[in-house]
Amino acid sequence: MPMQFRQHSIGLRVEIDFFPTKYGGEAQAGKNVSLRKIFRKRTLDELLIFLRPLECFCEWIFCRRAFFLASPPTLSGGRREGRGWGGKATPTVGQSTVASRCVWTLFAMDFLFLLLFFVLCSLAVIALLLGARDKGAEAPGPRPWPLIGCLPLLAGHDTPFEAFSALARRYGAVYALRLGAVSCLVVSGPQLIRQVLLSNAFGGRPDFLRFHALFGGDRDNSLALCDWSDLQRTRRRIARLHCSPRFASAHHDRLDEACASEAEALLSQLLPPPGAARDVRLTKPLLLAACANVFTRYMCTRRFDYEDAEFRDIVRRFDLIFWDINQGYAVDFLPWLAPLYQSHLRRLSGHASHIRQFILKHIVEPRRGDKQPPPPSYDFTEALLSHLEQSPDESHLSWEHVLFELEDFLGGHSAIGNLLMLALASAAQHPQVAVRIRAEADEATGGGKRALRLSDRMPFVEATVLETLRTASSPIVPHVATEDTTVSGYTVSKGTVVFLNNYELNRSEELWQAPMDFRPERFLSADGTGLTKPNHFLPFGTGRRTCIGQRLVHSCSFVLLATLLQHFDVSADEAICRVPACVALPPDTFTLRLTPRSHNPIYCQ
Repeated sequence: MPMQFRQHSIGLRVEIDFFPTKYGGEAQAGKNVSLRKIFRKRTLDELLIFLRPLECFCEWIFCRRAFFLASPPTLSGGRREGRGWGGKATPTVGQSTVASRCVWTLFAMDFLFLLLFFVLCSLAVIALLLGARDKGAEAPGPRPWPLIGCLPLLAGHDTPFEAFSALARRYGAVYALRLGAVSCLVVSGPQLIRQVLLSNAFGGRPDFLRFHALFGGDRDNSLALCDWSDLQRTRRRIARLHCSPRFASAHHDRLDEACASEAEALLSQLLPPPGAARDVRLTKPLLLAACANVFTRYMCTRRFDYEDAEFRDIVRRFDLIFWDINQGYAVDFLPWLAPLYQSHLRRLSGHASHIRQFILKHIVEPRRGDKQPPPPSYDFTEALLSHLEQSPDESHLSWEHVLFELEDFLGGHSAIGNLLMLALASAAQHPQVAVRIRAEADEATGGGKRALRLSDRMPFVEATVLETLRTASSPIVPHVATEDTTVSGYTVSKGTVVFLNNYELNRSEELWQAPMDFRPERFLSADGTGLTKPNHFLPFGTGRRTCIGQRLVHSCSFVLLATLLQHFDVSADEAICRVPACVALPPDTFTLRLTPRSHNPIYCQ
């Protein structure tokens, strides 16, 4: 980058001759980057802005010198004759000597100023280059529209993640996207997604108005939708023992009993009495109620009757919230639309308020007056209350936090109920899957002589649950950068919402064979006796914000799915409509026909 200084009669002009280059290409992370590529256009503009005051300063120096040489002062008592140095009069000896010294002094000063100028320019260049390397380049992406940003680009697709995948083919695995007033980054590819999930710089959650409405006006009351904090760490530590129980522990035995007992209760509800029509209808509300009872049995030591109207209403409200969280609304990215969404936000807040009143009335209040010490294998509710009473100051927990945390975890049953409906629908569409699950269940229970347990070895059942998660491709909750950082060499500013495109991970032909087909065997080992999960399969995320309830999802789904398919043939009389990239089904969705097996194991008991 040659730099030339040309002296003119009015001062110094700085001319910088840059090598011609194109700014379209971006440097790849981890590779050597030449000076030309690091010197992006923005960096050059910043350098020129920095040099402009120095140029003006140098112009002032040379103008001062030119003026002095044209009009030297009168020294040693002499006076100026004629028109100056170019006139006919000759200066006196004293004038000539002093003027010569002044000229040499000014040239020496000019040299010092030029030296200082070069030093400052060099420091500026080094600082800008180091800054460009530290900050990284700006991620590529489409140009946003005023006010609405790139929201129109998401139209024409069944799900935003299909649009994200289409844009990734144009801009690469990492690209910037402005959605309304929100700066976003879309990340694709297993290595990059895992990098974001494992980084502590992305511990935040989006600040959506809907999230605040669901948790009493403050989304930090939620365990899944809050930013990472000491309170978050405390709540996860308390919950981890109960949500991820170790095999053969007291908590694992309680979870096993809750799953097996509720599976038998569901069978009793579904099996027709003698002489009645054999076929029965399985609706999502009934399946959700069974999942909810597994959670209340295990976490609260409390079960509710399927015909309890208040219980059914709460299960319905949980499902409405789960469906809403899995949707996207314009107000999430255009907060100035909030006045148009007030009724929707009040409705969400009302659902959450009813749920908390139910939990307080039927679960928390009966425990608060109990002064008996907790049993050795006390439930999750008792753990929260005991922790609150023993160290309220150290834990930062309040009664409200206990209530919100119970609401958060009990609401997990909605995800399992929706997942089970999808798994059963897939079994109806692929009868060979149901036949294989039934064979495993019969072998594990000796032909139905006992109830299924978590300890039963049924790898194909587990593979079916995983394949249902893959085909549903439920999105990972977006993360938010809590500090300025980089991803793949691109700058990510604090507050940027990061979408992790696991839809592309689960549907990529480069990562899966026949990804559009439902094939549980893809998760089986070569001999079919074990389970295997590839590293690019991340249905629950990873890192410190991984889904803490994934063990509950596997356990409940494992027992209920195998139990239903062991006792019933499943079919569909209506179209099965799924929502792409979403595990949630509409609250009023399809029903399934269940036909008891002619040699039903339960009849043989």
